[in-house]
Amino acid sequence: MAGRTERGVARVLEKLEASINSGQYYEAHQMYRTLYFRYLGQKKYDDLLNLLYKGATLLLQRDQQGSGADLAILLVEVLNKSVTKPNKEWIEILGRLFELMSDSIPERETFLTNSVKWSMDSNKKGHPLLHQKIAEVYWKEKKYTAAHRHFLHSNDGAVYASMLIELHTTKGLKSEIDMFIAQAVLQFLCLRNIQMARETFNKYTGSHPTIKNDKGPPYLFPLLNFLWFLLVAVEQKQVPQFKILRDWYSISIKRDPNYSVYLDNIGRIWFGLEVPQTNRNPNTMFGGLLKSIIGEDDSSDDEEYAGNAAAPDLD
Repeated sequence: MAGRTERGVARVLEKLEASINSGQYYEAHQMYRTLYFRYLGQKKYDDLLNLLYKGATLLLQRDQQGSGADLAILLVEVLNKSVTKPNKEWIEILGRLFELMSDSIPERETFLTNSVKWSMDSNKKGHPLLHQKIAEVYWKEKKYTAAHRHFLHSNDGAVYASMLIELHTTKGLKSEIDMFIAQAVLQFLCLRNIQMARETFNKYTGSHPTIKNDKGPPYLFPLLNFLWFLLVAVEQKQVPQFKILRDWYSISIKRDPNYSVYLDNIGRIWFGLEVPQTNRNPNTMFGGLLKSIIGEDDSSDDEEYAGNAAAPDLD
């Protein structure tokens, strides 16, 4: 019985290859789905995953977007059914498939959502490497806002800083050079990720063509000095220094009203400070933004997607 089944699968594979070579993509897609159900029933997960990856890649490369995306979505489904843990190999594969998909098809968003959910093994926000791969694709497509959202949950501050440098030098004003990195650092601190905040800051200030010859700190830009001192205060848990910094650099902080909201949250997370009652008022603009950052229940989830609602349109 097993031999007959294997011979049947072999015949389908032969027909499948012939259909692809002759441009019969609809027929090929249907045969991929036939093999999907056969392999799934036999729990041949490794064979099925490789089949779906090959099929999705071939169809997407031939601009058969709907069919290719369908197989890619099935691939993520099999990753879940086979209880495959997030790993570098499959994360890179998912990143390649995402890049091959057109942003004009709704299946791309479904594939992205399902992929991130699959990667939520030990990290409730999704695997940092997957977020980085997705962010890099958006960056290539010049979709800076989407890239920013995923870079926030990645683990390579140097790459993110490179995008910020490109974004500022191509789209930003000279006077905004320090504001591009300020939002990133403050949001990372709201997400309790001091390592990414420091790495992104160091790469940005060390590589930006206008800043790298500054030889700071101290920098020529007051806001950069504030960020540098803030990172030191957070790393050393210096509550008095944090309070003094907010006073000394109040003019720079007022350049963007959201900075005060981020800093209130940073004070709560890193220094155990109470959020001012005026900013807790849900009827104020700041109160609404703060609520979107820290959440209603003040739980351990409070920093999730910190400040995304306040992120500017970068595209």
